[in-house]
Amino acid sequence: MDDVFVLQKNGSNVRTYSTGMPFSMETIYEQWFDGTITAIRNDSIFLNGIPFHYKEIKTIRWERTKLNYTTDGVLLMIAGGGVLVLGAVNGLYRGDQAKDWYTPVSFITAGVFIVTGFILLKSRYKKYSLGKKFSIHYLELNPNKNNPHPF
Repeated sequence: MDDVFVLQKNGSNVRTYSTGMPFSMETIYEQWFDGTITAIRNDSIFLNGIPFHYKEIKTIRWERTKLNYTTDGVLLMIAGGGVLVLGAVNGLYRGDQAKDWYTPVSFITAGVFIVTGFILLKSRYKKYSLGKKFSIHYLELNPNKNNPHPF
């Protein structure tokens, strides 16, 4: 049985990490590492076989999966650009002057699509910065590893 790490916010459990889970972290050396937890033992987390002491973790990043943030965000931004392109094409086709190609509604629609797409792209990951609110705790589940039969 492997040990586990518990991410806590002000003393309440937020997430529990164990072997086999995907994990993304920033170290105190300002390097990002992504991968799968291959083992947790001796106060260390092994990410794709590379050990990191749990005190070397600065930020944990968790990918949100309820929506398809990347695809939806890009599609919304493309739709916003499409509204602007469509206004220009229609204006050229009708022979309007450039100042008459767009209405305030078309600018608002394009802006909402582009900003919403950008927000979706930026909210793909939830970041937990360890320090004031968030902390990570190492839990040793089998304290008698060296002596499996204490009796």
